[in-house]
Amino acid sequence: MRVVVADDAVLFREGIARILAEVGFEVLGQAGDAKRLVDLVRSERPDVVVTDLRMPPGFADEGIEAAAEIRSIAPRVGLMLLSQYVEVHHALRLMSDFDGGVGYLLKDRVSDLGSFALDVRRVAAGEVVLDPELVTRLVGRRREKDPLAVLSAREREVLGFMAQGLTNAGLAQELFVSLKTVEGYVRSIFMKLGLAPGDREHRRVLAVLRFLREQ
Repeated sequence: MRVVVADDAVLFREGIARILAEVGFEVLGQAGDAKRLVDLVRSERPDVVVTDLRMPPGFADEGIEAAAEIRSIAPRVGLMLLSQYVEVHHALRLMSDFDGGVGYLLKDRVSDLGSFALDVRRVAAGEVVLDPELVTRLVGRRREKDPLAVLSAREREVLGFMAQGLTNAGLAQELFVSLKTVEGYVRSIFMKLGLAPGDREHRRVLAVLRFLREQ
């Protein structure tokens, strides 16, 4: 699998590239800013990009802006964004503006090589990956008026795992229940949140967006 790595911190960028190479990725190039990243994608056409969310010159959301440009010129490229901190508004943008194949992880997550490599491959395969700490923080927050109060505790747990990008099969494994049981939970979540089947919108993504926005 072909990958491009971008981060303004040279040591961190080199470390990511070395880690990915060790677990079987072909590192096509490295970038220290958003412009160079987009240029590399144009010329090398990787399968997936791993990039810092905050990039020069403004160290704001240049990584996401570059990701949006990359998606416009190479729609099938997976986009894994790394950040030092959990920022819900950035996660929301990734979920709402990108049609799958995106991820948001804390940089600390890179230390688990096997898990990190798997998450990058999942993003390259078109899945959505959210950092577990982001989801945990959201689940743990309380509001006076909770729009998700219609869900049972188990259904909220299932929705939290869905927000991490788990498939139904992954949910069954995580919760130690049958696939049929998981499918029942998911149907119930869709029904309680008023998400009817439709051709234009993906109910799973809409449910996760509702979860993130209402925490």
